[in-house]
Amino acid sequence: MGFDGDEETATQNPKYLKSKFRYNSPFVQVSLIGLVCFCCPGMFNALSGMGGGGQVDHTAANNANTALYTTFAVFGVLGGGIYNILGPHLTLAAGCSTYILYAGSFLYYNHHKHQAFAIVAGALLGVGAGLLWAGQGAIMTSYPPAHRKGVYISLFWSIFNMGGVIGGLIPFVTNYNHSEAASVNDGTYIGFMVFMAAGTALSFAILPPSKVIREDGTRCTHIQYSNVSTEAVEIVKLFMNWKMLLIVPAAWSSNFFYTYQFNNVNATLFNLRTRGFNNVFYWGAQMLGSVAIGYLMDFSFESRRKRGIVGVCVVALLGTAIWGGGLANQRRYSIKDPLPPLDFKDSGRDFAGPFVLYFSYGLLDAMFQSMVYWVIGALADDSEILSRYVGFYKGVQSAGAAAAWQVDTQKVSYMSQLIVNWSLTTISYPLLLILVLLAVKDNHKDEEGTAKEADLTSAGPAYT
Repeated sequence: MGFDGDEETATQNPKYLKSKFRYNSPFVQVSLIGLVCFCCPGMFNALSGMGGGGQVDHTAANNANTALYTTFAVFGVLGGGIYNILGPHLTLAAGCSTYILYAGSFLYYNHHKHQAFAIVAGALLGVGAGLLWAGQGAIMTSYPPAHRKGVYISLFWSIFNMGGVIGGLIPFVTNYNHSEAASVNDGTYIGFMVFMAAGTALSFAILPPSKVIREDGTRCTHIQYSNVSTEAVEIVKLFMNWKMLLIVPAAWSSNFFYTYQFNNVNATLFNLRTRGFNNVFYWGAQMLGSVAIGYLMDFSFESRRKRGIVGVCVVALLGTAIWGGGLANQRRYSIKDPLPPLDFKDSGRDFAGPFVLYFSYGLLDAMFQSMVYWVIGALADDSEILSRYVGFYKGVQSAGAAAAWQVDTQKVSYMSQLIVNWSLTTISYPLLLILVLLAVKDNHKDEEGTAKEADLTSAGPAYT
């Protein structure tokens, strides 16, 4: 599916360009990729947020997620190049289809308790997720105008995390009358699969970057397709790019903490129906966090570099406070000394503190990742470049996640996991500040990729 409108109209009619609701506008396209991720990774997040994939024994989910994030680490890095070669339709649809298989593997596991299918499905999902998230990152960071990337990141994050909210409601409603239930029922997994199938179909509505026109008349890239040799060389260069090396700790930590939060906070402290209840608010908090940090990083100061510095500092202060609260909570229980599961209806005041902490973890996750995406988006303005940058980020992020799931499988103490998570995020803040100071320009015309746009727009007038 593509935009078939009159190209002359698109480049010479100011009123046409001003409309945010054009099919080929950044607003519509970012909203569409948000809906795709609402249906696929949004539902996956809700499933993971249950702890153990909704199973009382975390082993199958941990092993499946290790396989998932191992292949994700490889195809996250390769995903940007694949996206540049195949374009959005094939890349996104192939990626989305693997989410359906993963949810189906846990439906199978509910009846047969065989891990093999779940592990294979997890490995395939890692391939698909690498493709999907590389394409998503390129769309989210390159389609918007340079001075509004924070707003568009928060737009995407809000739509995407609504999937987690709705996905949290599915197990909450279907298991509401079973406060002592161990594993989620078949209807929960089937509900996830229906949403994931819808997301796969919707991915065909995404336009390639060459057909997306911003309000100033510029396009997101001057090419329609790249080639294998070019992408192979550019991907290798990422590992020698000092900007990407400064992002490594932030990338590694940004999915590493999910294992601790989902398995050792939500799944350990709460009963099944309360986990679904908590996830509604965890992913709702992500929507609030993304909007707050998006506004701060687009509107707080005239200088974009100053906005980046303030954004990193705000997230650092908030993160320190929330992980400090997590430390206080973690001192109350351990693997060998668990607490009785809390219920949102029956536990009274005992439920409030852990619930607020879990809510805060969701808030911090969105602010941290939106801040990192904003920094990446500020490094360049061209879809071809940013697809590789985001692919590198997702690849490193997934390697960290693969390690985290195995750390949990090896029964490493909860306190040790918390300290490692807190330390990793803390290390990332000064490195991101250095990156902002050295690489983020106040004048977006100094960014990588704008020379390509200049070649494109010189053929016709641009409108502001």
